[in-house]
Amino acid sequence: MVQLIVGQKGKGKTKIILDMVNKEIANAEGNIVYLDKGNDHMYELNNKVRLINVKDYGVSNPDEFIGFIRGIVSQDHDLECLYLDGFLKISCVETDRVEEVLTKLDRISDTYGFKIIASISVDEAELPESLKSKVAVSL
Repeated sequence: MVQLIVGQKGKGKTKIILDMVNKEIANAEGNIVYLDKGNDHMYELNNKVRLINVKDYGVSNPDEFIGFIRGIVSQDHDLECLYLDGFLKISCVETDRVEEVLTKLDRISDTYGFKIIASISVDEAELPESLKSKVAVSL
């Protein structure tokens, strides 16, 4: 299952996603992984959350990003939740492929039994109709 936090840049999506992560870790039975474009939020995350700086791994297009996610899943059988902060940047997705990539991520998360929460810098009104039901927070 993929859930989205949407809103224009600077609206507070990262603060919301950090709060969600830190609340969830208290009751988590599995592992929580947080993907970001840097290490800036390292000290804002609970130390039980695994922070991965995607830029350290040379992901340069959406297909590589999907492979990167599959690699995380294959190495962590206890994965409970995957947080994607700044989804468009870390996945190198152009707006014309957002629906395709999120559909693939949705299938991966359903197959392996974990959830994905992604923040995206777009207004809810700009999302394709098929993604609007996945919006958990709209700013």
